Amino acid sequence: MTRQYLFSIVFFALLGLLLYQMGLILQPFVFPAVWAALLAHGTFPLHERLSKVFGGNHTLSAAVLTLGALGVVVAPLVLIGVLLVHEAGVAEEAIRAWVEEGGLQRLPGQVATIPIIGQWLRAMLTNLDLQRLSLEQSVVAGVAAVSRFLVGRMGDVLKNAVMLVTDFFIMLLVLFFLFRDGRTWLASLYQLIPMDESHKQMILARLDQTIRAVIKGILLTAVVQGSLAGLAYLVLGIPLPVVLTVLTMLLAPIPVGGTALVWGPVALYLLWVGETGKALMMLGWGVGVVSMVDHFLRPWLIGQQVQIPVLLLVLSVLGGLALYGVLGIFVGPVLVSLLLTAVQIYREEYQTPEGSAPPASPASS
Repeated sequence: MTRQYLFSIVFFALLGLLLYQMGLILQPFVFPAVWAALLAHGTFPLHERLSKVFGGNHTLSAAVLTLGALGVVVAPLVLIGVLLVHEAGVAEEAIRAWVEEGGLQRLPGQVATIPIIGQWLRAMLTNLDLQRLSLEQSVVAGVAAVSRFLVGRMGDVLKNAVMLVTDFFIMLLVLFFLFRDGRTWLASLYQLIPMDESHKQMILARLDQTIRAVIKGILLTAVVQGSLAGLAYLVLGIPLPVVLTVLTMLLAPIPVGGTALVWGPVALYLLWVGETGKALMMLGWGVGVVSMVDHFLRPWLIGQQVQIPVLLLVLSVLGGLALYGVLGIFVGPVLVSLLLTAVQIYREEYQTPEGSAPPASPASS
């Protein structure tokens, strides 16, 4: 064993140990960092334009965009919080008036008109003996149930809230440095990859194409879903249809619930005010059209741009969601795309077309 060989073994063993330990240290921050990388990738052209406006000051441009990302998230949350507080007060007054006007007594007859499950709901409500349930008993029972739930879950709620806020600010921190130094980091990493120049360019181009295709597919699908839901809000005469349409578009990318987080409560509202037919129409349109668009349009849009079979793309998204959560929407297609690129490189480098003979040597010609 030569000295150089022994040095190589020790060096790479030490390098592997250091990388493993760094991986353990950085593991809690992987998801926020990946989200920051996706945001930086999608908005980096804007960063370059803004840097030119600021006379080449990349730090100032990175700070402005990071604060902009903070405002884009915080401002809607504050607005939604204010609206929820206002609407909660309105809802409390409406419920109190509804109960005082005999709404509890009319409820079994109203739900009985619902097809298929109407009679079952009526029997269940009748067993609750709503005739003897006073407004005070309803309020006290509801407050007690909510209090028990909050006390039992307060620890988990606070823990998850702290983790969410921490991850968000870590994402902003990583986002700032990716804007400012990302190009330098990428160039250094590019040089370290032990592959041919053409192969490295192929992989990076495919990675860029896939990420942009996923982002474009998600945004276009959200717009289509929101527009379809907005059409139903308008036709059915729902109050504030424009606000609900925008909210549907914003929530459409969420894997669990998505657009149903908006059109579902709308259907319940219609049922609450006695519009059973409209409620069923909203429910049918939401399940059969709005939600189904997400299962077909988004995979088709992404697959058309990155040339991935639709079935493989759907399975990669579902598997990515199961393994990585919301981040799997991006990770799944990216991994499949990189795998197909690796297969293409393998075929170009190590395989010859079937039936073709190896090229003849110059001496035999």
